[in-house]
Amino acid sequence: MLSKNKIKLIRSLENKKFREKENLFLIEGEKLIEELLLSGLNIQGIFATDQWIDKNAQAINKFSNIVESVTPNEIERISLLKSPSPVVGLAEIPSFQLKKKSLENKLTLVLDSVQDPGNLGTIIRIADWFGIENIICSEDSVDVYNPKVVQSTMGAIFRVKTHYMPLEELFSMNKDLQLPVYGTLLDGDNIYDKKLSQSGLIIMGNESKGINPIYQQFITDKLFIPFYPEGQKRSESLNVGIATAIVCAEFRRQAAR
Repeated sequence: MLSKNKIKLIRSLENKKFREKENLFLIEGEKLIEELLLSGLNIQGIFATDQWIDKNAQAINKFSNIVESVTPNEIERISLLKSPSPVVGLAEIPSFQLKKKSLENKLTLVLDSVQDPGNLGTIIRIADWFGIENIICSEDSVDVYNPKVVQSTMGAIFRVKTHYMPLEELFSMNKDLQLPVYGTLLDGDNIYDKKLSQSGLIIMGNESKGINPIYQQFITDKLFIPFYPEGQKRSESLNVGIATAIVCAEFRRQAAR
């Protein structure tokens, strides 16, 4: 039986302040727990129904000391989902160090004040799909360990490293690396006509304001995703997750030619 204190701890992880205090984050759902078990992260607890434990006995064999049997009612009390899954996990928040070498000869996504948890989760999945190992977020971007972000990554969070830092520091670091800096802007070059390198920084901006003018000065290559057909009434902009997918796909398409 889960104690009141443990239930309180697990529920508190919905809040960033308590995630930072406890250095823990919450993982819910069978697919995500499967990914967690393979991730190599420091798992602090698995809380699951007897049915799930029996079904996954082999997979959780080496984690038996941290697997706790709970009732469906207890799962409902600790779950943050509208439709709780039969298993909930707790893991230690990993610490990643971003080194210059991590950026060399690679594409890296840079997110300027992305606020929506679903958007960040989608972008992490996109990075995972296109083999992008690192995402660098401005400090005011949504927390990657927000439960809604974790949920929407569908496990990609365990393979893609997400870093937070003042973007000025990143661009200062890039003075030595001299990597091209790409950004999507309305006055940019048609992305399908532009020759793209296979290393560099790709900045994606805030959902409503785009890329902060402070950071636009660091962009060496402006990109524009064209709309079709010309002259037809259209949306003002693309969702940042969709725009990221289009940009990453074109970078990888050119690499495959």
